[in-house]
Amino acid sequence: MRKLRISAISYLNTAPLMWDFERAAAGSRFDISYTIPSACARSLAEGSADIGIIPAAAYPQIPDLQILPDVAIASRRAVRSILLVSKVPLEKVRTVALDTSSMTSAALARIVLRWLGGERQYSPMAPDIEAMLAGHDAGLVIGDPALQIDRTRYHTLDLAEEWIRVTGKPFVFAFWAVRSAALPQADPSLDLGAIFRDSRDHGLEPSSISQITRDWAGKLKLSEGEIRSYLTQNIHYRLDPECIEGLQMFYRHAAEIGALPEVPALHFLEAERTPAT
Repeated sequence: MRKLRISAISYLNTAPLMWDFERAAAGSRFDISYTIPSACARSLAEGSADIGIIPAAAYPQIPDLQILPDVAIASRRAVRSILLVSKVPLEKVRTVALDTSSMTSAALARIVLRWLGGERQYSPMAPDIEAMLAGHDAGLVIGDPALQIDRTRYHTLDLAEEWIRVTGKPFVFAFWAVRSAALPQADPSLDLGAIFRDSRDHGLEPSSISQITRDWAGKLKLSEGEIRSYLTQNIHYRLDPECIEGLQMFYRHAAEIGALPEVPALHFLEAERTPAT
């Protein structure tokens, strides 16, 4: 029996999910490290992590994962932190630099731009919008760097907002997943579903949001109001039935354009480990 290793993402939008792991006893029961979404998925694929909050696009590419139920980073409206930023009108975009931090947002950008018509060339790049636009018409920026973009300087498209406008479904960016092979090595008394759900719920309490807002305002040089509205209005933290429908729709669209393998079956952590509460 050993501690399970958690690979988490060091973005503002994961702060509520990590509440109990950083401030309560849950943290002592796991080994936790922080990285970017793509590296989090890589850690699961390589077996150097047991649980990760993986980009949705990583799930079809990593075998033998089980999804922890009910917890996600999703959006039912404009998300603000997944932006296509362009120096030309969007219909004229022909070259796009894709932020290497997230496979999901890159696939979503390709889907949305295909809806706009025309062919485009894509190049992976680090999320530096000035460098991206120096050699491309547009750049995809995600996470905290996207929140800091001065949108008055560019043509911008919120990719979640466009997805929802076209499909009518929420968009799921990431969710917790565990390697099946790691479960027999874990403490059998751990109710993983409840632990991760409770941490999310505690992190979304008004007092917790206030603390996160104060902690992150200085880090991101954003107002507390901007951060609070982002966490409480732009991000949806539940993997509910409608989000699951949106996730499966994303997999179908991504497979159609060759951005991801065929639509995977969704395997959730078995019910006996996550009893209803």
